[in-house]
Amino acid sequence: MIDPFRMIDLSVPLEHQAPSEPMPADIHYVTHEAEGREQIERFLGVRSEDLVYSGGLGWAVEEIHAITHTGTHVDAPYHYSPRSEGQPARTIDEVPLEWCFAPGVVLDMRHKEPGEFITVDDLTAALAGIEYQLRPRDIVLIQTGADKRLGSADYFAQPGLGREGTLWLVERGVKVIGIDAYTLDRPFANMIADYRRTGDGRFIWPAHFAGITREYCQIEKLANLDALPRPHGFYVSCLPVKIHRASAAWCRAIALVPDR
Repeated sequence: MIDPFRMIDLSVPLEHQAPSEPMPADIHYVTHEAEGREQIERFLGVRSEDLVYSGGLGWAVEEIHAITHTGTHVDAPYHYSPRSEGQPARTIDEVPLEWCFAPGVVLDMRHKEPGEFITVDDLTAALAGIEYQLRPRDIVLIQTGADKRLGSADYFAQPGLGREGTLWLVERGVKVIGIDAYTLDRPFANMIADYRRTGDGRFIWPAHFAGITREYCQIEKLANLDALPRPHGFYVSCLPVKIHRASAAWCRAIALVPDR
């Protein structure tokens, strides 16, 4: 373990009806004064005046209706296809934990325009700029700056990886690729426009579908990559919630930065 270290939160919250989610979560809040008190009375067979320590208040509980791809989350290979590298694709509960706790490296792509591909040349230039060579199991974090527009329609204006850039990273031993934006691919609108213009289906979801050829996971909707004091020399933890046979799961992504 890195000690001493400080933790930097790289996650966005799971919010009720968040405008930055095409399929937003619904969160029902059970509060201490109303349903929480009614529930504790019913479950334990007591009266509110019996709740001496709490002054007659009950518990707080939240009921969440959301897809597993809401908020900061990890996509499993099963999200892209039922098979990966010719084998049954791993679901999120089958993803090796060591993939989700590993050294991190930030590649700054804030100069890329919304809708542009992040190319292999962009990746190699970013690595050269920080004098870093990728190692197997590094967690690569793509910085676009989109997280600063979270909650607005402009949040969806971002560059994204294509098939070539994704496979280039995975072929160097990277198992997890993260991005501080809605999706690892380019925005839906740009993919649709290019498909309609050309009729070429290879414009549709190429970074995700690259996981059919080479197995990898991705972290979407990261945040605060600009809070990292350096582009490498830290660890990333993105341990996903263990949901049986799921294509993804929410995670509390953090960076652990050595205090030196």
